[in-house]
Amino acid sequence: MTQTTIKTLRDSAGMRWTALLLLALAMFCSYVFMDILSPIKDLMQETRGWDSASFGRMQGAEVFLNVYVFFLIFAGIILDKMGVRFTAVLSGAVMLFGGLIKFYACSEAFIGSSIEAWFSNNLNWNGELPIIGAILPFAAGMPASAKLAALGFMFFGCGCEMAGITVSRGIVKWFKGRETALAMGSEMALARLGVATCMIFSPYFAKLGGEVHVDNAVKFGVVLLCIALIMFITYFFMDKKLDSQTGEAEEKDDPFKISDLGKIFTSLGFWLVALLCVLYYSAIFPFQKYAVNMLQCNLTLNPAEEGTFWAGSSVTWVQYLLMLVVAAASFSSNFIKTNKGLKYGLMGFAVVALVVYCYMGYMRGTAETIFAVFPLLAVAITPILGNYVDHKGKAASMLMLGSILLVICHLTFAFILPAFKGNAVGGTIVAYVTILVLGASFSLVPAALWPSVPKLVDEKIIGSAYAAIFWIQNIGLGLFPALIGMVLNNTNPEGTAAHELDYTWALVMLAALGIAALLISVYLRAVDKKKGYGLEQPNIKA
Repeated sequence: MTQTTIKTLRDSAGMRWTALLLLALAMFCSYVFMDILSPIKDLMQETRGWDSASFGRMQGAEVFLNVYVFFLIFAGIILDKMGVRFTAVLSGAVMLFGGLIKFYACSEAFIGSSIEAWFSNNLNWNGELPIIGAILPFAAGMPASAKLAALGFMFFGCGCEMAGITVSRGIVKWFKGRETALAMGSEMALARLGVATCMIFSPYFAKLGGEVHVDNAVKFGVVLLCIALIMFITYFFMDKKLDSQTGEAEEKDDPFKISDLGKIFTSLGFWLVALLCVLYYSAIFPFQKYAVNMLQCNLTLNPAEEGTFWAGSSVTWVQYLLMLVVAAASFSSNFIKTNKGLKYGLMGFAVVALVVYCYMGYMRGTAETIFAVFPLLAVAITPILGNYVDHKGKAASMLMLGSILLVICHLTFAFILPAFKGNAVGGTIVAYVTILVLGASFSLVPAALWPSVPKLVDEKIIGSAYAAIFWIQNIGLGLFPALIGMVLNNTNPEGTAAHELDYTWALVMLAALGIAALLISVYLRAVDKKKGYGLEQPNIKA
């Protein structure tokens, strides 16, 4: 009997990568909203009275329900029981719901309302407790707008983290046995363009028309959350078509058992990966929320004169389009295998465009346009790293390298960058180089860490394993934004202007996380060699 091969959407490279694009675009939109207030921290202090501690608590509230109400664990159970497509649409809807609450909190309509009065008189918890107090989303002294924004951000965080584990599971489903690491790395590289988009356009919309309206920036983010939901709905039908072709049942037919969590939590490899994840990401994501303000405090910026091209609104769009050119040229060069002339031509073009982009950022004299280069090198090299892990392995070694770069970058921000205060050109160059290297370090994690999880746990509980890692990671992501704010408040005199804060000790704290991550990654490599998890082995077997 002759056996015929059934062709499915998954067998088509075009359809496989189309599914990935839908997931990546949805995460791109969520990344924009995640940091929508980060580049305008100074404006929130000036217009809404949010000091560093209030800002930090609001940012840390994103993960409060995920961690302390265990929603992220429930999200993993939902994913395993209900499947990728249902959970994707649900996560998009929850993100949008939380985004709308946060938008109202930052809007002019909230000021003077009865809701503002209620939040002013309630939820005044004691936030002065050491460490424990830092996890509280509400505290005495917080403006009412920050409290309500924190509430909305909690719901957004539930949807966003649910989306994160769903996308990881979806990629495993569509790319298993194929370019798994390349797909995961590419998705994260494209999604992280949302960071640059946020940094460029959040201040643009907040200052549009010559007046400061911070709610316009949040409104921009909410529109993108609507687009994210549309992307997930489109993916829903595409994924359903795949299952109808393969005859596979959705994951809900394989019921979740509490004992499955026991299998996860008793794995040494799982715990090492989870600890590495929480340490590494806690030194990155919370930093992003303060990075623009840190640059404002440590760089000598020369804002462009009013009436010139560099101070106009059109330069924002020109610079953003140039950023997309850098990303597209560098990213696509990774997929050209035969035409070396075209490959290196695109790479060279991307480098030239990046230099022009950096020059434009210097001429504009704004910190947000400088930090916006953060994901660009990651976009360029993440596919390279993912492809390398797929074919050569060395995932654990890459995690060690990423931790080393992380420590170097934070110590540079803490001690070297402030030494260039007064030197606009020198300080800007140091900032650009350090930010690009930090972005490169960041790209090592999705390319090396996330594709390693299927090697540590059974396939049927991958969703729960990702959820457990995200839950542990979220403990740090909720704690450190608030800790950074508390450190800033305690190491700077009361009433210090938003552009004059000393970030030294906050950055030293983040560097210490990098050192701890390095130690864990060294131990993980040793354990992998002893137990044979295969983390140093390629994903694609010859």
